[in-house]
Amino acid sequence: MQFTASTVSLTVDDVAASQEFFTTHLGYAVQQAAEGFASLTRSDAFDVVLLARGIEVLPPEQRDQRAGGLILAYTVADGLDEEEQRLRAAGAPITMPLREEPWGERLFQVTDPNGVVVQFVQWAGQN
Repeated sequence: MQFTASTVSLTVDDVAASQEFFTTHLGYAVQQAAEGFASLTRSDAFDVVLLARGIEVLPPEQRDQRAGGLILAYTVADGLDEEEQRLRAAGAPITMPLREEPWGERLFQVTDPNGVVVQFVQWAGQN
């Protein structure tokens, strides 16, 4: 089997709010959208599918779940400082300011209106 793409599917309360966040702040484009559904794409990252909580296309046991406890992490080669500054200036909620961990990871987080945590990571020596 050969994978052709990677997609993360998130169940959220407000699809439109997450769609707006991902397209405005993270550079995603809408590939498809309908009531309670949006498929977002970006050429250099995994695709994101947003589903409204309770939507009937999901099996009954999955319909009321939320995207909780999940961190979408993007590893970048450079520009981490500038990206945090850009997102801050654009009004994106920085929920963990830029910091460096003792093991060489530099990172910061933003959180979308549905509580989806997005983390940007740069490893020491990757500049």
